[in-house]
Amino acid sequence: MTNNIKRIAVFTSGGDAPGMNTAIRAVARTAIYHDLHVYGIYGGYDGMIRGDISRLELRDVGNIMQRGGTILKTARSKEFMTVEGRMKAAESLKAHDIDACVAIGGNGTFTGALVFSEEHNIPFVGLPGTIDNDLYGTDYTIGFDTAINTAMEAVDKIRDTADSHNRLFFIEVMGRHSGYIALHTAIGTGATNVFLPEVPNSIETLIGELRFAAKRHKLFNLVIVAEGNEGGNATELAAIVKEKAPEFDTKVSVIGHLQRGGSPTCSDRVLASRLGYASVEALIKGKKNVAIGIVNDHLTYTPFEDAIHKVKDLNKDLINMAQILAT
Repeated sequence: MTNNIKRIAVFTSGGDAPGMNTAIRAVARTAIYHDLHVYGIYGGYDGMIRGDISRLELRDVGNIMQRGGTILKTARSKEFMTVEGRMKAAESLKAHDIDACVAIGGNGTFTGALVFSEEHNIPFVGLPGTIDNDLYGTDYTIGFDTAINTAMEAVDKIRDTADSHNRLFFIEVMGRHSGYIALHTAIGTGATNVFLPEVPNSIETLIGELRFAAKRHKLFNLVIVAEGNEGGNATELAAIVKEKAPEFDTKVSVIGHLQRGGSPTCSDRVLASRLGYASVEALIKGKKNVAIGIVNDHLTYTPFEDAIHKVKDLNKDLINMAQILAT
C-alpha cells in the first residue's frame, strides 16, 4: 500500500440508479480483501451529517447485486451545501476514523465531494451512478443500460396498442438535461422521431414527416420525447400536433420513474463491479478527487473539476442514424 488508508466509507447520493447495490458490494468486498474496514453511510450527505454510519461486513452486502435502488438509501442534502453542514459531516467521519470515501452518484454528488474534500482534506473518489448517462469521463454510467432497456420494453408494449388503433403516441422518457435515454430508446424501438434537449426540433417538420408516412400507409407512429426537451414535454407537443394536424389520433404516455427501478442488467452489474473494485484500488494507490469511468473499455480517472464542468455530447452519428432509419 502506498497510502495509509485503513478505513473507507461508501455512500450513494442523488437519484437512485439500478446497479448502485452492485457497486456497494464491490467496494465492500474489495476493501475487506485488502484488510480495510469499510463503512456504509446511510442517506447520502444527510446521513454523513447525522452520523448514520455503520460498518459493513461480507454478510451485509450478500444477495444485493440483483436488487434495484440502494440499500444505503439516498437523498439530496440542502444542509450539506452550507459550511456548517459540511463541518458536521467532517466531525461524523472523524468520529468513525474514516480515512477516505467512495461517492456513488452524479454531478451534484461529485460537486459536494470536491468541495468537502478541499475543505477537510479527506480523499474522495466518485463512481458515476445516474441513469442519465450525462457525466463526462465515462462512456456509460451505472444504471443507464437498465433504464434504456426498461424504456424500450415499455415502448414495445405501447407499440402494440398504437398498431391496433392506428394511433400516434408521444412517449416521454427521463432526461431533464440529457437526451441519452431518449435517443437510445428511439433507436431501439424504431421510433418515427425523437425530441432531445440538445438538438432543436420542429413541430412543422414532425407533422410533415407524419403526413409523408401516412401517404405510405404507415398506420401508427411513435415519437420519443426527453422530459427536458426545450420545445415542450410530451403532453405539450401532443397538444400542438393535435391542433395543427387533427387527422392524427394522438395519445400521450409518460414512462416516469419506472426507468429508475428494477433489477440491473448484466451490463450494469459488470460496470458497477468494475468501478467499485477500481475505487478501492485507486484510494489505496493514493488517488483522490477523481471520478472513475470506462472509456473504450479502459479504466479512466477524471478530475472532479472536469467531470463536473465538461459536457458529454451526444454522438452525432447516432442522431443522424436515428433520423435515417426512421424514414
